[in-house]
Amino acid sequence: MRVTGVLSIGFLLVTGLSFAQAQQDQTQPVGTMMEFMYSMVHPASNEILLAVNRGGPQNDKEWADVQRSALQLAESGNLLMMRGRARDQGEWMKDAKALVDVGAAAYKAAKAKDGNALAGLTGQIDAACVSCHKQYRPNVHPKQS
Repeated sequence: MRVTGVLSIGFLLVTGLSFAQAQQDQTQPVGTMMEFMYSMVHPASNEILLAVNRGGPQNDKEWADVQRSALQLAESGNLLMMRGRARDQGEWMKDAKALVDVGAAAYKAAKAKDGNALAGLTGQIDAACVSCHKQYRPNVHPKQS
């Protein structure tokens, strides 16, 4: 079994494919982009923003909820960059990376139970969403002349 794995990796290297590329080729989106946004990104960002607007998490359960949502937000950005979801390699990737970065920062703040740090991220969460929507959902954010 071990020899087969080594041979497989050797084959990938000889053919010019990396192990990561081979694994990436196995990923496939399941829902539509709208379903993904409504099921993953919107609830996660909304949970964080509402917690901050209500004065910050008040107990361990609320902090755990924000921590979960922050992790979901960060990992959603990673999923938006995968083949089959990424719309382009320019602005889309930049916006998705912004979602990863702000989600990771919110996760760190929630783990530390740092309400001030979490509150300081609300503008970045909003900016990550608005930037993408302006580019890819012009019906939501029409361009100003």
